[in-house]
Amino acid sequence: MELPGFAVVVWMFVCLYTSVVGYPNGKVREACTNMVPCHGGSPQLSPEHTITVNGTEFKPGDNIEVHLSGPDFEGFFIQARDAEHLDSPAVGSFVLADRRHSQLLTCARTKNSAVSHTSKAKKKDIKVYWIAPGDAPKRVQFLATVVKKYRIFWVKIPGPIVSQSDVLSPTPPLHATSEAMSTSHPVPYISKPFSASGCGITKFCIRNPANCDPGSASCFFLSFQQEGSSVFIEMSGPSEGYLAFAFSHDQWMGGDDAYLCVNEDHHVHVSTAQLKERSHPLLDSENALEDVSWRLADGVLQCSFRRSIHLPAYKGRFNLDTSYYIFLADGEAGEGGLIYKHRRQPLVTDGLYRVTGVPQDIGGSRAPRLIKAHGALMFIAWITTVSIGVIVARFFKPVWSHSFLLGKELWFQVHRMLMLTTVMLTSISFVLPFVYRGGWSQQAGFHPYLGCAVMALTIFQPLMAGFRPSRHAPRRQLFNWFHWGTGTTARILAVVTMFLGMDLPALDLPDPWDTYAMIGFVAWHVGTDVLLEIHSYCLVRKVEVIEDDRVQILQSLTSAEAEGRLFKQTVLTIYACGNIVFLVAFLIAINQV
Repeated sequence: MELPGFAVVVWMFVCLYTSVVGYPNGKVREACTNMVPCHGGSPQLSPEHTITVNGTEFKPGDNIEVHLSGPDFEGFFIQARDAEHLDSPAVGSFVLADRRHSQLLTCARTKNSAVSHTSKAKKKDIKVYWIAPGDAPKRVQFLATVVKKYRIFWVKIPGPIVSQSDVLSPTPPLHATSEAMSTSHPVPYISKPFSASGCGITKFCIRNPANCDPGSASCFFLSFQQEGSSVFIEMSGPSEGYLAFAFSHDQWMGGDDAYLCVNEDHHVHVSTAQLKERSHPLLDSENALEDVSWRLADGVLQCSFRRSIHLPAYKGRFNLDTSYYIFLADGEAGEGGLIYKHRRQPLVTDGLYRVTGVPQDIGGSRAPRLIKAHGALMFIAWITTVSIGVIVARFFKPVWSHSFLLGKELWFQVHRMLMLTTVMLTSISFVLPFVYRGGWSQQAGFHPYLGCAVMALTIFQPLMAGFRPSRHAPRRQLFNWFHWGTGTTARILAVVTMFLGMDLPALDLPDPWDTYAMIGFVAWHVGTDVLLEIHSYCLVRKVEVIEDDRVQILQSLTSAEAEGRLFKQTVLTIYACGNIVFLVAFLIAINQV
């Protein structure tokens, strides 16, 4: 039996892709107790990496800067433990300095009590902050496991020991007080998460996901409550870098009135800024905000402040009695409060809203409607119509060869209808990103280049089919190979392009669900293809072994055809239903971003 070419190639791609996404993602909770990576083999004896801290004493609530450094390494795992009992559970919690290379883990039911890597990318230095708990032991030691390569690692590299200083009453946590940019007095501390109880009743709220609880670690929340001639604003979300929102006259960045809450070494600075096109925000030298408060707890950043509805003395501040589009963004912040570009699309309201008008409780979308439509149409085309069309053409010629529709064989009409639908959907979808961007996107990596290649092959395929030689023409075999090769190449490139497009900021489907779902679809298609190929092979063998007489052969052929028809139609029905399930799952995911 000859395995279908597309099945072989795509299966190779899935295997290769799986090996790529299978790199350690740092979620190594299994190592919480013994700090040993599940790599097999024995740890190295002489450490090459060191742990340093910026202090030797602490009080409950203090934070200590912890550095892990040394030659290039791929993975790491950091904990703080009782220095007198190093086998005891982790002590205290950590706060990240760089979310690109490190992430927080929960060990022994203590939230954020360990830090690990986010990817296999090589690194030389990791910085985190350890927050001392109220019940900390007298002496605490930092430990680290470092993975240089899969089989080369060190376990429980000993770090400095810090001692609890003798104090009668612990000082409040460092993140409980700070100074705002425009004030010289301590900023009040927000004691608890914000509440959504007044949303749509007394205050205007934006929540993402829709109707989420601001106390949740996954909820982005922004509220406006008018109080006389001023508006009290609350903003919170899962970020250890910065949160920002802006008022805009359109759905594009540029010429906007922005407000930022930036985590700078565990002090949150609240400021106003102006957005000039897609450049770094220009912070205002004077701050028009009052009653500034903030809080950092459990990976959630909160800030609140008040501003007047009208600020004629401050250039760039919009009046709040006018309708605007509202942006809500989050991202990382570096040394000195420097903010980096948000890695995902900001949430943007779907219309103009006046925050001092009738209170509303709305959501927003992080994916523009045109990009959502682009993704949805591509999924419809390349998950349903083209896949079913290929199965029909490959395996249903003998099944539907005696059935006709509009003067042509049924299998051919079904195949042609599905493929022309694919061309139409792909063509419409192809145009939408250019309409949205107003041109070529420089920030989408290889996705647009591969998309153009898919579009070109999609157009070329029906044009080539229009010049198809007759069935018995000498060049018909050559045409069949070209037709198959072009279609197979287009489908492989389409799958790769969809893999790349799902994680682009403009769409950013839930990760890693999107990757697993796409791998599942490819495996579903390849499995169906292989199953039908095996069935066809077995059917032919079943007929060949009957060699008694012509009557028996003809009877067997008739029986085999009936058996083959029923089996293939059943498989096609199940396959189409499975494709629809995958499609609906992707469409639901697109609708929710």
